[in-house]
Amino acid sequence: MDHNSYKTAQLSKAQIEKGWVIVDANQQVLGRLASRVASIIRGKHKPGYTPNMDCGDHVIVINAAKVRMTGKKWTDRVIFTHSGYPGGQREHTPAMIRSKRPERLVEHAVRGMLPKNRLGNQLYRSLHVYAGAEHPHAAQQPKEIKL
Repeated sequence: MDHNSYKTAQLSKAQIEKGWVIVDANQQVLGRLASRVASIIRGKHKPGYTPNMDCGDHVIVINAAKVRMTGKKWTDRVIFTHSGYPGGQREHTPAMIRSKRPERLVEHAVRGMLPKNRLGNQLYRSLHVYAGAEHPHAAQQPKEIKL
C-alpha cells in the first residue's frame, strides 16, 4: 500500500456535481433553518467536500413567509442596511421586512452564515428563496429535504 491511498480527495471543477434540493421553511425557526441550508450550500454533507471550491447543492427554500422566530425577535431585533450614500443607514425589524419582502429574512440569515469572500459570493448564488409554495425550478427535479 502506497502513501497516496491515504490522501484526502480534493475535487477539481470537472468532478463537482451540483444537485438541487428543496426545503420547506413552513413553521421552521429561522436561524436553525439557515444554518442547515448554509451547510448544504457549502457541500459539507458530501464525502468529497473541498473547502476552496463551490461543491454544494442549489437550495430552493419555499414558504419563506411562514418562517418562525422565537421570543420578541419579530419586533425587537434590528437589521441594518446602508445605501452607500451619506446618511443612507436604515434600520428594519424582521416584522417590517416580512411585510414587504419576506424572502429577504432567509436570504439575510443564510448569507451571514456563508464565508465572507469571493467564494461566499459565488455560493450565495446557489440559494433560491420564495415566499410562497410555488417555484420555477421544476425542470431541475429538486429532491425534497426534511430538516
